[in-house]
Amino acid sequence: MTPLLETVGLTRHFKVGTGLTRRVLHAVDDVDLTVGEREIVALVGESGSGKSTLARLVAQVHRPTRGEIRYRGEPLTARRGRTARLAYRSDVPMVFQDPFASLNPAHRVAHGILRGLTLHRPELTAAERTAEAERVVEAVGLHPAAEILDRYPHELSGGQRQRIGFAQALAHRPRLILADEPVSMLDVSIRIGLLNVMADLRESEGVSILYITHDIAGARYLSDRIAVMYGGHIVETGPTEEVLARPRHPYTELLLSAVPDPRAPLDVDAAAARTDPPVVIDPVPSCRFRARCPLAVDACHHVTPRLRPVAEGHTAACHVRASGADA
Repeated sequence: MTPLLETVGLTRHFKVGTGLTRRVLHAVDDVDLTVGEREIVALVGESGSGKSTLARLVAQVHRPTRGEIRYRGEPLTARRGRTARLAYRSDVPMVFQDPFASLNPAHRVAHGILRGLTLHRPELTAAERTAEAERVVEAVGLHPAAEILDRYPHELSGGQRQRIGFAQALAHRPRLILADEPVSMLDVSIRIGLLNVMADLRESEGVSILYITHDIAGARYLSDRIAVMYGGHIVETGPTEEVLARPRHPYTELLLSAVPDPRAPLDVDAAAARTDPPVVIDPVPSCRFRARCPLAVDACHHVTPRLRPVAEGHTAACHVRASGADA
C-alpha cells in the first residue's frame, strides 16, 4: 500500500560561519520515513537531533539539500504552481510548540480560523465558514464554541490555546498534521488531555499525525509506530510497543533509561550516559552515537550504519545490534 507520506534520502545542510571558517551543519541526513493513512508516527529524540528540521522540510518551510518527499505516491517536485503548493499545505498543516506564538494577540480566536478557511477553502460562504469554525473548535474539545471564538488568546489557558492550534489545522481538512512538540510547554496535568485530542482526531477526522517529541512516555501512549532520531539520522524504527519493549539501538536504550518504569528497568553503561554531543558540523563517515555508546566497535568510527531489519517491521542502524553480533 502506498504510504500517505514518504521521505527518501531526505537531507538538509546549513552553511555556518563565514569566509575561510565556513563549515556545513548536517541537520538532517539521508532520512527515510513513512506515515500511513490514519496512522500516528512519533518522531523521538533529544533537543538538537533534527526532529523539528525534518518536520519543517515536510512542511516545505525549508527546501531539502537533496532527497525527495512523496505525498500520496507523488514527488512534491511534481507539484508546480501556487495552487498545487497551497493544496499541499492545506493537506499537511503544522501545529507549533508555542501555542501563544501561533495566535495573533490583537485579534479574537475566530480571526485566525476564519482567515485560514478563506484562504484554504474559498468555496465556503461566510455563514459556512462560521459554522465550520465552531465545528472544529468543538472537535478539539472546547465548549461552547461561539464563546471560545469570541475570546482573545490571552483569555485562554495554555492548553486551550494549543487546542485552538489544532482547530486551525483541522479547518483545512488535512490528511496529515505535523505536531511539533505540541505538549512540551504545557503542565503535565493537562498534557494527557491534548494527547487524547490527537488520538480522537485520528478516529473522528481520519487524519494522520507526525508527532515530534522528546517524551518517550507520550510517544508510547499515542503512537502506532516510532522513529528514533539522533544527530540528524533515524537510528531505529518500528511498531511502538516492539521498539520500546525490545530496543535494538543503544541510543533508544539511553532514552528509555530516563523514563522510570518499574516493570522493565534498563541498565545503561556509564559510557552511554556521557553527554558528548554528536558531531554534526562537517562530520566524517561514522556512527554519530559512537562517543556515548558502550558497544562501539572499530567500524563505528569509520562507517555510517544504515537501517537494517532486526525483527518484523523493526529496523535499527547499529553495526553491532543490526548485524546480530550482540544478540
